[in-house]
Amino acid sequence: MELRVLQYFLAVVREQSISGAAEYLHLSQPTLSRQLKDLEDELGKQLFIRGSRKITLTNEGMTLRKRAEEIMQLVKKTEDEITLSDDTVSGNIYIGAGETDTIRLLAKAAKQLQTDYPKIRLHISSGDATDVLEQLNKGLLDFGVLFEPTNLSEYNYLQIPTTDEWGVLMRQDAPLSEKKVITPEDLCDKPLIVSRQAVKKGQGIFEWLSKEPDELNIVATYSLLFNGSLMVDEGMGYALCLNHIINTTGDSNLCFKPLSPKLSSKLNVVWKKYQLLDKASELFLSKLQELFSSK
Repeated sequence: MELRVLQYFLAVVREQSISGAAEYLHLSQPTLSRQLKDLEDELGKQLFIRGSRKITLTNEGMTLRKRAEEIMQLVKKTEDEITLSDDTVSGNIYIGAGETDTIRLLAKAAKQLQTDYPKIRLHISSGDATDVLEQLNKGLLDFGVLFEPTNLSEYNYLQIPTTDEWGVLMRQDAPLSEKKVITPEDLCDKPLIVSRQAVKKGQGIFEWLSKEPDELNIVATYSLLFNGSLMVDEGMGYALCLNHIINTTGDSNLCFKPLSPKLSSKLNVVWKKYQLLDKASELFLSKLQELFSSK
């Protein structure tokens, strides 16, 4: 399987037609069709369902699309690392993280780094621990930001010297909005909106509640809290979440209430053991260590 053919495949997926992709790639339509047919023959699977107006992917085609995008991203990352000038420190730093206010510390470190090395760029992709670890293990990320507890036996890590506080996001007119703090008893019969990762692990917030997920009235889950906040705003329920992610000031319809007893989470910056970091990533890690030691 050639990289060139994978690029052709992704162009067809993007354009949703062979003719459109052929025009984009400056190839004849018969040439592109033959390349795609050879790819299907090589894999022994049908990748496309060819309709009258556009093509759609089979299940095998959707799998190849995901892997092809990851391969091309890794190829680009490798090319960038190898072709960097020895005289000028530049490059791209890729970080995967969940939604957390501690990203401010990483942004602060990156800003300080770019003062000395303006050609270094930071790229942050959002996702929960499952997404971040998958991308990190495939070499698509240089660093991940993960909440404790996480098994870090296969990683090097740097603990972030701040904690995120848990609480409840709710509408201003919700019955619990008059309370200063929220207790486990307050939530036992309420419609709850919780993170997908929390449900999967069954710990953390559920330990605080002293209940298993199936003992609660969980009406929805979210991966990114912005989507959860929209469900809250529409009156679906109360979102268990971290503070300082959704803006509840000004004319917002929402408010955030802390938990009692208090519940907080620690985070770590992690990277793969034995991973050879490029110069930009090494400098970024050094800047993080310097910044964290001052806290």
